[in-house]
Amino acid sequence: MKILTFTSLYPNAVNPQHGIFVETRLRKLVETGEVDARVIAPIQSFPVTVGPFARYAAYAAAPAFETRHGIDVHHPRFLSIPKVGMRLTPSSMAISARKLFRDIVERESIDLIDAHYFYPDGVAAARLAAETGVPCVITGRGTDLNLFPEYPAARREILNAVDRAAACITVSDALRTRLIDIGAPAEKVTTLRNGVDINLFAPVSAGDRDAIRRRHRLAGPTIIAVGNLAPEKGQMMIVDALRSLPDVTLVLVGDGPDGGRLDTFIEDNNLAGRVRRLGRVPQSDLPGLYSAADASILASMREGWPNVLLESMACGTPVIAADVGAVREMVTVPAAGVIVADRTPAAFAEAITGLLRSPPDRAATRAHAEKFSWAETTQGQIDLFRRILER
Repeated sequence: MKILTFTSLYPNAVNPQHGIFVETRLRKLVETGEVDARVIAPIQSFPVTVGPFARYAAYAAAPAFETRHGIDVHHPRFLSIPKVGMRLTPSSMAISARKLFRDIVERESIDLIDAHYFYPDGVAAARLAAETGVPCVITGRGTDLNLFPEYPAARREILNAVDRAAACITVSDALRTRLIDIGAPAEKVTTLRNGVDINLFAPVSAGDRDAIRRRHRLAGPTIIAVGNLAPEKGQMMIVDALRSLPDVTLVLVGDGPDGGRLDTFIEDNNLAGRVRRLGRVPQSDLPGLYSAADASILASMREGWPNVLLESMACGTPVIAADVGAVREMVTVPAAGVIVADRTPAAFAEAITGLLRSPPDRAATRAHAEKFSWAETTQGQIDLFRRILER
């Protein structure tokens, strides 16, 4: 079957880590030999290149077209006005991609549209799919369902997209419940969780682990946090917890708008000697960094299906995670790690102390992660797509 994936959450030459979980899921589909795919990944464009909005303009540096892992990827530009233009974004995205969308659907005889992120991407994709008469499946991933439906206009748009869609997918049962609660028919929503590449994310050898720890000056108990540096991700809370853990070192992987504020807090609290800020790193470096740590930590205020937890566990590193999103669907056994009920620095400090005092067997942690390979999800997608096309 021929599918067209439509989403702004997709890697590109300028930002190769952006939306890599969507690319991974699509690559696993294509690897079966049963799906032929191409991608439209719209990129926001904003004309101001200086000042506080400069980072938005930088997104447009990505190429208009590229081929990644054998899959053709198009990047049409759509106008996005930071902070104030979210209501207009679905229309802007649809207008900018309309001609390209129609050309690909007709030229390639596309069977099905595979859209990711309900708002604004899924809304735009559902409109374009309706215009071309091609069935559309929309996947909900997190903020698109946890946050945007709180705004009445966005909620209406999401439910209109649900009506237009042939089916909806959520990456966790928690998100499925959320989508049904806001008005989606239960029979139209299927949970197909994200998986983890257990070949890529695997424990490194003891020698390699020691070398990585020396390279980053990790001499004692070490925790790692991987993710965009943003207030909602909670890195500030982790650093705050570090103040009561004098022997613990924190590795922060990622970059984002909260970086400057974090640096100031670290400096003001004399924590620079115990925090390693690595910025963004290639995905290929993550297994070694996870393996070098004694635990990884997630302090987000909201999540869909936080793949960083599975990546860590697949490397044998247990997790300490806030009780958000699908965390309870992932951390189901003691070997996986600890769920923190109270999202406070004191609660995280207590959880870190407890896990470091009595860590699970790393082989058992790895064995738990192996249950979350991509095979089941990939087959679930193929089966769902086939049922839609048979109808």
